[in-house]
Amino acid sequence: MSRIALVTGAGSGIGRAVSLALNSAGYSVVLAGRRVAELEGTAAMAERRHGSMIVVPTDIRRPDAVSALFARTKEAFGRLDLLFNNAGASTPGIPIEELTPDQWNAVVAVNLTGAFLCAQQAIRLMQSQQPRGGRIINNGSISAHSPRPNSAPYTATKHAITGLTKSISLDGRKYDIACGQIDIGNAATEMTERMTAGVAQADGTKAIEPRIDVKLVADAVLYMANLPLDANVQFMTVMATKMPFIGRG
Repeated sequence: MSRIALVTGAGSGIGRAVSLALNSAGYSVVLAGRRVAELEGTAAMAERRHGSMIVVPTDIRRPDAVSALFARTKEAFGRLDLLFNNAGASTPGIPIEELTPDQWNAVVAVNLTGAFLCAQQAIRLMQSQQPRGGRIINNGSISAHSPRPNSAPYTATKHAITGLTKSISLDGRKYDIACGQIDIGNAATEMTERMTAGVAQADGTKAIEPRIDVKLVADAVLYMANLPLDANVQFMTVMATKMPFIGRG
């Protein structure tokens, strides 16, 4: 029987790549995100040799929308084996003293509250299904370890995701739910295209940064997803070898 995965932010970038990799590996995938056309674009790229894909437009900032997303997943497939908590948001590089409360709250609503709401609904479904259990993979960032300049909302939420991952890992044990986190650096997506022209460094300079093929990220998530539930990758960092992370700043 096909395993069931749900991917948030599935309409582009890492979410799209992971959704397609999961589907190619035999998963049926629920594609969640706010942009319907992009979600449908992901679905159109799928091979669907082993599993199906359904598009469920969702604003993960809204508890009612997240509840509806998981209800639709249960209705369509009867269970959930994997949640990839991928959707994310950031601000432009804004000095912390100029950041507005609305800009701060907008990032927190997606990156932290949205991830929590999805994890909560996934746990409720996974603990009640038969066979019981499942896996949650949270998309962190190397910003969960070390910040970039002028990135307070994004960095703070990604540090918080690490705490959420640890809490889910602990609290999910009794339900056979595993939880891990993948921290990604400079995957070659539209979001990181600006790095090919140079981005701000901690010493005030600008530098071009190397990127890695997003397929390598998808392969890493697939490895984590395919482990048996009695094994877990708690934290994995996937990055371009020469990007300024180790020792940056």
